[in-house]
Order: sequence, then C-alpha cells, then structure tokens
Amino acid sequence: MPELSEAVRLLQQVRLFQGLQPRDLAEVARAARSVEVARGSFFFRQGIRAQVFYVLQRGRVKLTQVAPEGHQILLRFIGPGQIFGPTAALEGRLYPVSAQAACSCQALAWEGKTMIRLMESYPRIALNALDELSANIEELRERYRQLATERVERRVAHALLRLAEQAGWKKEEAVAIDMPVSRRDLAEMTGTTLYTVSRILSRWQRTGLVDTGRQRVAILRAQCVRAIAGELLQTPASSAASNRPARTSRSRGSASSPRPR
Repeated sequence: MPELSEAVRLLQQVRLFQGLQPRDLAEVARAARSVEVARGSFFFRQGIRAQVFYVLQRGRVKLTQVAPEGHQILLRFIGPGQIFGPTAALEGRLYPVSAQAACSCQALAWEGKTMIRLMESYPRIALNALDELSANIEELRERYRQLATERVERRVAHALLRLAEQAGWKKEEAVAIDMPVSRRDLAEMTGTTLYTVSRILSRWQRTGLVDTGRQRVAILRAQCVRAIAGELLQTPASSAASNRPARTSRSRGSASSPRPR
C-alpha cells in the first residue's frame, strides 16, 4: 500500500470522504489495498459479481457498457480522486459497467463489506455517498437530455468540454486533453457514428477549433467550442446565406412597386 500520508492527501480531495478528520481518513486509508492495472486491462467487467470499489490514484479509467443489442457505449472517463464501482459493490450486485484502464493506473480498493463497516463508524461517508449518487443521476439525466434534444455538433462539443474538465491542462485559450481519446470514443459518448464524429472534427480542425491525431484531441479555441455547446456558431458564409433571402425579398418589392415620380 502506498505511504499512508499520500493516501490521506488523496482522500481529502474525494467527495465521498469530505468532512472526515485526518485521523479518520488515515483509518479509512489503512482499510484499503493498492491495486495496479496495466493499460488495456480491466479493474472489473460488466456482469460479474461486484465485491470491490475504487478511488483512482493515477491514470485514467474508461467506464463502458455493452447494450442489449450488442454495441458498446462509453459512459465516462474516471480521473484521479474519483470513485468507481461503489453502489454495486456495497449492495453485492453485478457490475453494470466495465472499468478499463486507458493508461497505466493505480487505485485504492475497498471490499464492499469493509466500506459498510466504515460507514457505520463514520456516518458522514454514507451521507456523502447519497450526494455522490444524486450527482451521478443528475449527470446521466443531463446526458440523456442532450442525446434526446440536441444536434450532434452540440453533443460533440459538450463531450469535448467534459473531457477537458476531467483531464485538461490549459494554455491560454487552448486546452489539451491529457488522456487517449479516439474518435470512436467520442462517437460512443455522443450516441452517433464514427463517420459523423470524424466529419465534424475534420471540419473543426480545418477552421482551427481543434487539433486531433491518433487517440489525441486538443481544443484550440475553447470559447468557440463553448459557444457551439450552447448555441451553434454562425460562420460568415452561413450568416450571408441567412441574410440573402431578406435582400432578395426587398429587391423583389422594389421591382414590383411603382417608382416614385
């Protein structure tokens, strides 16, 4: 297990353990074990009996789900200081998702029964768990609303901004997403096709909004991407096109109206 003080510093940043004193956090950390997972390997797979939940220390984890019809959905990325797999582990249910290491990862892990014992000793953890669950439900509700009501460009913009918030480092207006992200990942996150995401990113790259490569995305003009997420930007060409009918209508009116004498 990593040095206790390092584990305590990590837990101080985790919402699940907010409000606990350092000595209490040390007790929580001592109850955990350290787990290392290589890139591409799994912490757990969808459908197996849940026994353990995790707080990520380093690396990035992809949470994915295979739908009944067989296609995979990328639900979200987990970054350092975030928990994954708690509800299923506490209730002893099947994991509803798979957790795959996007790069080399290390995490603190607790058995479900161990965390239940800690919750009984420190009720604040249980209250924080309810807040965490509520926040996750609200995020899923917002994601569903976006899928149901928003145009695909806005969904892709929202996905990039979420990734930038989770794993971005900023330099002026540019934001580099510090984890491997493929176009297929973005397609799964936004409920669209690989072709559609490729077409959108290629267009945005030509206009200087993003820079993409193999499993790499950087937002070059964050303000423009935010504008797309809120309201699609009007390019000069589309702006001219939208104004053209009004000018045509006016010219028609002036042609059909008698000239003043």
